[in-house]
Amino acid sequence: AEGGAIGLVREGDMIEIDVPGRGIHLKVSDEELAARRAEQDAKGWKPAKPRKRAVSTALKTYAAFVTSAAKGAVRDKDAIDKAAGLG
Repeated sequence: AEGGAIGLVREGDMIEIDVPGRGIHLKVSDEELAARRAEQDAKGWKPAKPRKRAVSTALKTYAAFVTSAAKGAVRDKDAIDKAAGLG
């Protein structure tokens, strides 16, 4: 969690995905995001109950070698090189 807008997305919101620019943008006004953030801060950011789920090896591998959504959710070449003993 990087404090971005992903946790503030609501059904019906428009999301712009900029592949060449490697970005994801929530098309909601700054005022609305501030109101949503204040509402969520008041409730707390932790889930109401823990989730029990199996995470596949493929998903674990993906998570280890990809950047955050804030950085475009693209492969992290430095992490891959480091794992391969090249970095």
